[in-house]
Amino acid sequence: MGVPLRPLAVTASTRSSYREVAPPPALAGVLACGWHGRTGWARPLRVLPDGCADLVWDGDALTVVVTAGASLRLWVPASASRVGVRLRCGAAGAVLGTPMADLPAGATRLSDLWGAAARRAEDVLAATEDPLTQREVLEDLVASRGVMPDRRVLAAVHALGGPGTRTTDVAGELGVSDRALRRHLAHAVGAGPKQVHRIRRFQRFLRRLEPLAARRTSLAAVAADLGYADQSHLGHDCRRLSGSSPAALVRVAEKFQTPPAARREDPGHDLSRHDRGAR
Repeated sequence: MGVPLRPLAVTASTRSSYREVAPPPALAGVLACGWHGRTGWARPLRVLPDGCADLVWDGDALTVVVTAGASLRLWVPASASRVGVRLRCGAAGAVLGTPMADLPAGATRLSDLWGAAARRAEDVLAATEDPLTQREVLEDLVASRGVMPDRRVLAAVHALGGPGTRTTDVAGELGVSDRALRRHLAHAVGAGPKQVHRIRRFQRFLRRLEPLAARRTSLAAVAADLGYADQSHLGHDCRRLSGSSPAALVRVAEKFQTPPAARREDPGHDLSRHDRGAR
C-alpha cells in the first residue's frame, strides 16, 4: 500500500507530502510516473479506481496496489513514507506477467508474483532510506522485466478515454473482435471496455474539480462536455466509482482552494487527478 496523494490533493500539514516525477525516457511507454509520499498522520485514505497499478515500497514490503472497480479505504500509519512507480493503464498485465483480473483489489505482495526477484529488490530497498535511490531500484526492477505492453491495448485504453466511445468502434479500429478486446483488457487492466471507459471518463471529471470549486464551470456543463447523458448519469458513475456524489467531491475541493497550496489532502477524502486520491 502506498500513499500517492495525487496532484489534486494538497497538504494540510507540512508533515504530509507527495511528489510525482516523470519516468526515465526508456520506460515512458510502461510507467506513468514515479512518486514519493509521506503520510504525516495516521488515517484511512480513499483509493479511487484508475485502472493503473503501483509498485509500492513502504519500508517493510514491496507490494503492487491495484483497483479497477469501486473505491477502497486503506489505512496508513502516521509519518509513513512510501516510494512507488505507477504502471500505465494497460501496461500492468504485461509487466506483472499475470492477468490483472486475477489480482484482488488492494495490495498484493510482489514476491507472491515474482518470487526471489522481488525479495532481492526488497533487500536492496531496505538498505537505503534515500527516496531517489529507492525509486531507481523500482525503475530498474521494471526494466529488468524486458517487456512492453501490447500497443493495441494501449491504443484501446486511449480511445476509451474519449466521450461517446463505442466498444464496437474501438475494436473495429484495432482490427479485433469485441470479444478479443474484452479479453485483452481483462488481462491488461482487470476490467472490460465499458468499465475502462467509465474509469477514464471519471478521471477526466476529477481533473475538473478545481474549476468546479472555483465556480468557473458547472456540473451540468462538465457532464455534457465529458459525454455523460446528463448530470444524473455523471452522479451515478461518480457514486459507483468513488462512493460520493459529484457535489460532495466538489465541496472537498472547495475546502482546500487556499493559495499558495499546490496539493491538498483531507483526512477522509483524498482526491486525485488520475482517479485515486491516495494510496
